[in-house]
Formats: sequence, C-alpha cells, structure tokens
Amino acid sequence: MGKKIKKEAEPPPKDVFDPLTIESKKAATVVLMLNSPEEEILAKACEAIYRFALKGEENKATLLELGAVEPLTKLLTHEDKIVRRNATMIFGILASNNDVKKLLRELDVMNSIIAQLAPEEEVVIHEFASLCLANMSAEYTGKVQIFEHGGLEPLIRLLASPDPDVKKNSIECIYNLVQDFQCRATLQELNAVPPILDLLKSEYPIIQLLALKTLGVITNDKEARAMLRDNQGMDHLLKILETKELNDLHIEALSVIANCLEDMDTLVLIQQTGGLKKLLSFAENSTIPDIQKNAAKAITKAAYDPENRKLFHEQEVEKCLVALLGSENDGTKIAASQAISVMCENSGSKEFFNNQGIPQLIQSLRSDSEEVREAAALALANLTTCNTANANAAAEADGIDPLINILSSKRDGAISNAATVLANMAMQEPLRVSIQNHNVMHALISPLHSANTIVQSKAALMVAATACDVEARTELRNSGGLEPLVELLRSKNAEVRRHASWAVMVCANDELMAVELCRLGALDILEEVNLSVSRKNKFSEAAYNKLLNNYLSLKYSLTGYLSSSNIISDGFYDYGQINPGTKLLPLKDLCLQEPSDLRAVLLVNSKSDVSPPPSMEDKSSDIGYGRSISSSSSLRRASKEKTNTGFGSPTEDKSEPTSGRNTALSKSTTKEKGSRRWLIKLALAALWFVGSMAEPGMKLS
Repeated sequence: MGKKIKKEAEPPPKDVFDPLTIESKKAATVVLMLNSPEEEILAKACEAIYRFALKGEENKATLLELGAVEPLTKLLTHEDKIVRRNATMIFGILASNNDVKKLLRELDVMNSIIAQLAPEEEVVIHEFASLCLANMSAEYTGKVQIFEHGGLEPLIRLLASPDPDVKKNSIECIYNLVQDFQCRATLQELNAVPPILDLLKSEYPIIQLLALKTLGVITNDKEARAMLRDNQGMDHLLKILETKELNDLHIEALSVIANCLEDMDTLVLIQQTGGLKKLLSFAENSTIPDIQKNAAKAITKAAYDPENRKLFHEQEVEKCLVALLGSENDGTKIAASQAISVMCENSGSKEFFNNQGIPQLIQSLRSDSEEVREAAALALANLTTCNTANANAAAEADGIDPLINILSSKRDGAISNAATVLANMAMQEPLRVSIQNHNVMHALISPLHSANTIVQSKAALMVAATACDVEARTELRNSGGLEPLVELLRSKNAEVRRHASWAVMVCANDELMAVELCRLGALDILEEVNLSVSRKNKFSEAAYNKLLNNYLSLKYSLTGYLSSSNIISDGFYDYGQINPGTKLLPLKDLCLQEPSDLRAVLLVNSKSDVSPPPSMEDKSSDIGYGRSISSSSSLRRASKEKTNTGFGSPTEDKSEPTSGRNTALSKSTTKEKGSRRWLIKLALAALWFVGSMAEPGMKLS
C-alpha cells in the first residue's frame, strides 16, 4: 500500500479581510465607528457609547461635540434589532442634556423615537424610548412635536405595560403634555382616565405620585371630572387618604379632590357615601400643615357653588375651618380664612362664625405675616357685610385697632379689605364713634393717595361712612384728606368716582367744608362729570347739589336764585352773577380789594352787637360769619346804587363812612328793629332787586 499524503488547508480568498480585534480607549474613535456598515461593530460601538454617557453630563456634552448625535439618529431605524435597541438606549440617556434636546428637535427625529413605542418592540426599547420622550417633553417645543406626531396614544397604551419603568416614563411624559389644554382635550377623547386611575394601585410611590399629579391637572376640566367620578375615582382617592402609610401622597390626592368637589354631582356622591365627613375629619385631625392647607383649599373651591355651601353647612364644615384657624402654620391660616370668606355667603355659616371664628380672625390681624392679615381681613369683610351682629362681634373682639393699623400695610388687598370692614362697622353710630376715636381720618390719607383703584374706592367709601359729624370732617380736613378725595372725582374708574362723590356729598354737610371743597375744585370737577352721560352717577349729581345748597352765596351767584329750602344766615353775601367756571372770592379776599365804583357786594348780618370799625392800617383782619365788615379794603360801595334804585337797603348804615370804604353792612340799630325774620326777608328783597339790575363789573349810575 502506498503512503497516505496529508491534505493541505486551502488559503483564504485574497479579497477577504482577516478579522481584526481593536481595543479603543478614545470616545472619538468609537464615534467614527458609528458610520460602519457592519452590524456587530455598530452594536458594540453603541454599547460603549451608552456606558460612556451614563457616567455624567460632561460625557454627554463630549459626545455632542464629537458629532455622535447625527449618526445615532440614523441607527434608530436600523434593520438590526440590537443596533436599534442600543441606539434607543443612548437617546434615552442623552436627551436629558438641553443641548442634545435642542439638536434632536432640529433633526426632527420625533417620528423615529415614537415608532419605538410600537407593541411589537422589546420592553427595553419601550423603556428608553419613553424615557427619551419624557426628557423631551420637559420643554414646550418638545411637547408640541410629540403631540403633533401622535405620541400621546402609544404613551397611554404603555400605561398598562408590565414594566414599572415603562409606566413611570410614560406617565411622566403624559403629565408634561397635559399642561397644554389641547393635549388635555385629546387625552379625554382617548379615554385615558381609567388607566391613570389604575396606576394609583401601583406599589411604586413615584408612579402613584405622577398619576395623582396628572389627575390634578386634567380634573380642571369638567369632562375629566365626570370621567373620574364614573370610574369610581373618588373611592381610590379616599382610600389613599385613609392609608397612613401613603401620607406622602395625601397632598396631591387632596388637590384632585379639591377639583372634583367643584361638581355638585361629585359632592353629593361623596356626601352620600360618607366621604365628606371623612374628608373634614381628616383635615381637622391631620398634623401635617400642607395637608390641612390643601383640605381648606378643597373646601374653598367647592364652596363657590351655593348648593355646595349648603351641603358643607349641613356637614358643619365651619367647625373644621375654625380649628384650622388655630394652626401655627401661616399657609393653613390663609387657606382657612379664604374658605371662611367664601362659606359666609351662606347665611347659616355667617351666623355660626359670629360666636366662633371672628375672635380667631381678629387674632390673625395681628400676625407678622402680611398674607395672613390680608386673608383674615377678607374673611372679616365678607362676614360683616350686611350683618350688624358680626360687626359688633368684631368690635367686641378689639378688632378696630388692628384694622386701622392695616390701613398702612404694603399690600393693597389688605388695605381694601380692612377699609371694607371698618366701613361696615361704621354703619352703626356707637361703632363709628369708636372708630373716629382711633384717629381713623389720619390713617385714611395714605389709602386715598394710593394708585390702586380698589384701594381708592374703599378709602373713599370709608370717608363716606365715617365723616358724618363736624369733628370727623374737621379732622379729615386738618389731616390733608380733602385734596386727594377731590382728585378721586377725576378717576376713570366708575366705582372710584361713585364712592368719591358719595364722600364729597357727606363732607359737604356744613358750609365751612362746602366752601373748602369748592376752593379745591370739587364743584368744577363734578359739573364736568355730570355733563358726561357715561361718567355721571346719582352720587355725583347729589354731591354737586349738596355743595351748592351748603354754599348759598356761590349758588346765588351761579344760578341767580335760591329755593324755598335754602335758608340764608349770617355771612351770606351777594357778589352778583358770575359765569360758570369763575371762582367766587371769599369774603376775606373781597374785603382786601381796593375801592371801586363796581356793583356792591351785599352781606347779611342780623346781629345787633357790631364791633367798632378797625383802623385804616388793619388790612388783613379775618371776616367771621355774623360780623359786620368794616376793614379799609372791604366790600364795594352800595350807596350810589341804593339811591338810584329808590330801594333802601335794610343793611344800610345811618352814616356812611368818611374814609371812602365801599361797604354794604347789614346792621340793626335797636333790638326792636333787629328782628332776624324781618331782616332776612328784607335782605332777600334787596338781593333780588339789586341783582336784577347789574352784573359784576358793571357801573351803576
């Protein structure tokens, strides 16, 4: 036999590259490998980049600088599942970087990412694709792109995924999306409430929290609230509140309940099932301030509806709110005060707070927190409106002093609320006197100068309520309050004009104030306002008439007549007819004028005890009402007119002064001839006759 010869191995084809194993330690080298056509190299390169990106934000920025993002986006649609999966994992991590997100939006890869949410894809791909979308949805532009490319529907479907990471990423993305109204409307069309409610049963607190936050947003819409009610959502929420171990979810659960209680049907349902009592008991007994605060906010939201207020009153919600007022937390006090301010729209609740609640609110007025004082003042404003018993209760609780102190607050809301309470209290005379004794007129000066129209309105209303007697009006004038009050008559705000007119009408109740207000221009402003159909009001017309009726000298000069109810007294003078807009000089200024041959000014004075004329040198003496005018620069001479008209003035002196003074005096020579009735009648006759003969500035011969 011949010897066997061993067969030699065939050499590899010359056109085949021998396998090469490369170990790279540079990210730039691996990024270059992303352009390789070999699937194995692409998969390993993606895996290496993923591990590199996980190490921190600096590495993500490095990959962006090396240009890794663009080639990676192409791998999202690669035929090989491993390559596609690894590329998706990288984007799930990279998308947390703001610069990467910006570039992804520019490259318009949203369709490719959303495609990874398809049911046939692996759970790992679902996890990182949803993570990428959650990161992208943190910015408005990203939300828009996700919504426009139909990303909402697959995200809702993934809420039922068996993987908790997929659920967490999906609900987080949905939460970001529903901040937009259009997304919320689409969410309801896709019937998303049931799967979101199912997440409340999750064993992972972060998933439960995100589900509650999402429900808290979407239940702002009525349709979503109805869907939650129909799917027994309130039961799920109440169970969370009853579970002490879930106390970190109680705040968000209360936020959702607060929205749901706005619907009457939901409130009735929860009341019938005993849930409302549980809720109130939970709020009252909780030791967590944020939970108490959110419970009070829930009551506030629901109590805006009258029927809801009735149900709350039947459940004695007032006791819970009074208990919350005693909290040491400012946020809880504010929320409880706001709830009381809404609940007191119910008459039964308003009566309840008369005995309990008002003392606690008065105590809150002394808080160091401006927000607490403002909320307490708001509650008191609503409680005392049209309720004298509550106004008395507030006064008895020593509320006047802190309320007046709040008028100097930096918060406009606190000032307007405090002014409202004080105005309500001032409707009763004993309380008004007490308020006046606290120097309230001086405290109102700052609010009258405010730029806030609500503060202006309430301050003017406060003046109208408290300036009902001479002492208060004098204090207002001496404090400089008339000037800003008159300026408020020019306001473009209708309520400010109305209340300012009301205050001017009250202040013009005596002649001294009426004269001062006219000097400050109140009459001219009111005349202008009353000429406008849109700006005038009942109070502006009444204030105008009140000013004239208490300043008869001006009324007679403007109109040429006095009504039967206008009773002139000492100090009345007839200057003659003046044109609208012309200022009527006061007696003091008229007396200082030089003598002339113009028409005389007639003065009524019925007193028999006339002071002797002052010396020629006394040119600045004041002219008081009821006193004769005898200064060297006095009223214009009337003797010539009296002689020519043939009608002797009852005020004429027996002997005319020889000093050349032009003075028309009303003087009685004897007690028998000094009858006040006779003098006034005769003076009116003289005024009518002389006034009909001449105008100011006309020479009479």
